[in-house]
Amino acid sequence: MTVQIRTLDDKMRIPEGAQSTLQTQEYMINMGPQHPIAHGSLRLLLKMDGETVKEVIPVPGYIHRGVEKMGEHMTPMMFTHLTDRTDYLSSLMGNWGISKAIEKAAGIEVSDRVNYIRTIMAELMRLQSHALWWGVLGIDLGAFTAFLYGLREREVISEIFEETIGCRLTMNYIVPGGVLADIHPNFVKRTKDLLPYMRQKIDEYDELLSGNIILQERLRNIGILSAEQAKSMGATGPVLRGSGVPLDLRATDPYGVYDKVDFNVPVGSIGDCWDRYYVRLEEMRESIKIIEQLIDNIPEGKIQAMKISGRIKIPPGTYYDQIETARGIMGVFMVWEGKKTEPYRIHLRSPNYNNLWLATLLAKDWRVADLISIQSTLDLVIPELDR
Repeated sequence: MTVQIRTLDDKMRIPEGAQSTLQTQEYMINMGPQHPIAHGSLRLLLKMDGETVKEVIPVPGYIHRGVEKMGEHMTPMMFTHLTDRTDYLSSLMGNWGISKAIEKAAGIEVSDRVNYIRTIMAELMRLQSHALWWGVLGIDLGAFTAFLYGLREREVISEIFEETIGCRLTMNYIVPGGVLADIHPNFVKRTKDLLPYMRQKIDEYDELLSGNIILQERLRNIGILSAEQAKSMGATGPVLRGSGVPLDLRATDPYGVYDKVDFNVPVGSIGDCWDRYYVRLEEMRESIKIIEQLIDNIPEGKIQAMKISGRIKIPPGTYYDQIETARGIMGVFMVWEGKKTEPYRIHLRSPNYNNLWLATLLAKDWRVADLISIQSTLDLVIPELDR
């Protein structure tokens, strides 16, 4: 077998004759790394024929920080705060992912109270993340009002987080063995008040944007991703479920207290931008249902299984665990050797990284305006794929 290595310079060389039957000239343009649709510092190199996208070449790495390498020199408790700085819109889920992996490796059992709090917090975060995504998709496609409404709902949920956690974005709250602080006395009441409010607002989202003929034209039958393609590319989360694959770890491999609640896993039919859009709206309604079943039943108990400053002993070996974030499956792979309190190797499996490369498949032969719809419905958070 021979392997051909091509550099970015090779890819940027335009052939003498365009692939189109028209007498046009292909050209290369950059979308990013400073571009509103990039949703962060992501460069997309586009080979264009007129307004038709012939090839998409993602160029990540502009904000790479070496998070995983730093993790080799940190104890589990020290590393946890870095996970909320990767996918900052799923920060609590990132905390939970590493904590869950550490607890599995070390044999740490957390109380039912901790599991209830973690599950409720994660679903509030999913609601917040999807509301912001809806608003950002709106402004990506020209609906500025949607962006203001999405930020409005995000602010309401941020205030609930801030009261208990003290932070509004990179929330370092879930840690190995439990949570850093008990819920605020107002938490249950404010959360219960939020649920009917959010249910009404999601109906407003449908009225304002979902039925809009312009949005329908921009999303329906655009960027179709089949179930087979989604699975072969390692897609997860709403992107995979939008293609009709009902894989959701909360249902297929329950953790926390997801096995104690009833909820549906929304899926799409053909895997176009519209399916990915509506799956997320339906997931918001399901998150409300999950929280409703839990919020009045939080049991008493300890919020920490050990001292926060305590050393966590993990036997030598290789460990893997995973969690369902707002964007898909975040996996945590760890290798521990000897009696060291820091891992020999730690790797985060990013849902955003796999979903990014779908753009190379979906955007080919669509207009550049359609690429905006495709990338927006992938819901990428760049600091996680760059890490």
